[in-house]
Amino acid sequence: MPTQDQTKALISAVNEARNTNTPLVIQGGDTKHFYGRRVEGRPLEIGAHQGIIHYEPSELVITARAGTPLDELERLLHKHQQIFSFEPPHFGTRTTLGGCVAAGLSGPRRPWGGAVRDNVLGAALINGKGERLHFGGEVMKNVAGYDLARTMVGSLGTLAVLLEVSVKVSPRPAREMTYALSIDAASAIQHMNTWAARPLPISATWHDGKDLYVRLSGTEQGVQAAAKTIAGDPLDWSEMFWRNIREQGETFFVDDTPLWRLSVPPATPPLKLPGKTAMEWNGGLRWLKSDAPAPTIREQTQRAGGHATLFRNGDRAGEVFHPLPPPLLGLHKNIKKALDPLGIFNPGRMYKNL
Repeated sequence: MPTQDQTKALISAVNEARNTNTPLVIQGGDTKHFYGRRVEGRPLEIGAHQGIIHYEPSELVITARAGTPLDELERLLHKHQQIFSFEPPHFGTRTTLGGCVAAGLSGPRRPWGGAVRDNVLGAALINGKGERLHFGGEVMKNVAGYDLARTMVGSLGTLAVLLEVSVKVSPRPAREMTYALSIDAASAIQHMNTWAARPLPISATWHDGKDLYVRLSGTEQGVQAAAKTIAGDPLDWSEMFWRNIREQGETFFVDDTPLWRLSVPPATPPLKLPGKTAMEWNGGLRWLKSDAPAPTIREQTQRAGGHATLFRNGDRAGEVFHPLPPPLLGLHKNIKKALDPLGIFNPGRMYKNL
């Protein structure tokens, strides 16, 4: 089906749902179905709405339709020695650009390459009134609607149906090496934050409870010089190791225990919570496997200045994301009402009454 007809078909489906007040469950590759609260409704498939619209490597921007497979985009970028600097997790071979943006999840490189939101320049979408809208552009200087395009990031399809997205890309580092040190969590936090204050080409960190892994990315000379500061043992399978971390295939993640995603200030000491903990992002991202009650986990995380999300497993019928303070919840409701006044898009995916 031609792209224009696909867009018309999606608009027609939205209008039909609006006229009958039927909830829609927006699906691309459906690889992140585990993330967020359970939602019921009529599936709206956008996976067929795919294709690269514009890519000129020298401009460091790629624009593609939301259903375009992420694998396809990354293969193209690889040919031109470029990457998505936020290193998005896939969680399956069918993951799409739209799903990547809607989930808003970044991988190991996030503190150094920016989050998904930092790299989105523009978006085309269908709102809850069946209107096709476009915000932002393909260059940083085009700021018209720039923030609203970024608002789509992490919204889990609760605001609109993404049609197209423009994303910044970055040159692939000339050299990457990973080094491992056997140290405890408290020492790992101290090391990571000390290194963060220095001009070292660190692009990923991971601590699994007993070993700290550090990836260096940059020029051959820069990586070799930084390796002397890290003073760890080289890891021969660096690329596969970080793919396992990004895709949660590493041993730490492989069981059915509720998995929590804790965001805290990087220098926060180890939290006294039951369960097993791993760390990324210089200590700013903590993964917790625990059967502890949600209020206990959220209270301690909030006390440390952070927030906690039930990422996988556990009770997805309850609240998955950290409760919002009333002013912020009110802002979310206003944005939802403006873009999706009847609340037909993924209702309740983020919060029960949103």
